[in-house]
Amino acid sequence: MDESIPFLIITLYCGLIFMIIGIYAIKRKTPMHFWSGTTVKVEEISDIKAYNRANGIMWISYGILMALSGLISLIFGTNIGGIFLIILCTVGLIMLVSTYRGIYNKYRKDR
Repeated sequence: MDESIPFLIITLYCGLIFMIIGIYAIKRKTPMHFWSGTTVKVEEISDIKAYNRANGIMWISYGILMALSGLISLIFGTNIGGIFLIILCTVGLIMLVSTYRGIYNKYRKDR
């Protein structure tokens, strides 16, 4: 139980950061980008509001799952919470990239 509290605090903090990114994405007037150092031009996206909303939901969902790993560690132990976090950071990251590509392709103008 003692190691579960720091794990919970760290995952809640990290999850909160992802949720803030999601809220920021939803409120943006220009298209939200996924990759660091890249931009998505206004001309590329057919419905910027829907595109940003989908991006925001993706990031908020990821943040909730990250925070959930901390709660799982509190309930079931740090080992189980850590396994969930490792899966989230590996498989979940691949799913984030795949989801973003789907969002981008859905709202891309030239499809």
